[in-house]
Amino acid sequence: MSSITIRPVAAPDLPAVLEMIKGLAAHHDDTAAVTLASLERDVMGAAPWLTLLVAERGKVLLGYAALCPMAQLQFGVRGMDLHHLFVSPQARGLGLSKLLIDASMAAAKDQQCRYMTVGTHPDNVTAQGIYLAAGFEPLDGIGPRFRIKFD
Repeated sequence: MSSITIRPVAAPDLPAVLEMIKGLAAHHDDTAAVTLASLERDVMGAAPWLTLLVAERGKVLLGYAALCPMAQLQFGVRGMDLHHLFVSPQARGLGLSKLLIDASMAAAKDQQCRYMTVGTHPDNVTAQGIYLAAGFEPLDGIGPRFRIKFD
């Protein structure tokens, strides 16, 4: 069995990532309106809006993490929101969530972020446990939200 690699998305990955995004939307009873063109614009364009990491074993994509920049401008502080974390059903239980979270935190730190946030569906206690185990702390407010601060 080959090892799992977490790496930045590349243009040839986009069709597979698009299908995973649609799968995540369907899981949450949403209808995905994202297109290949809008995904390419947002992650591969001249000024990418998102940082997108993929989990790969061999040449098969197994999951992804999408990161959105945030800021507390008045404090001169950058942050990152872990907007999406998805692992394909056939790859669950392999530790990919932890690998994607760790790589997401490293990417945020590389971009000089001082914190990362993430939200989960209220019924997704598994994900909530994963974020708590990764060092995130619960935030007060609407829905399950978590934050981790970097030194």
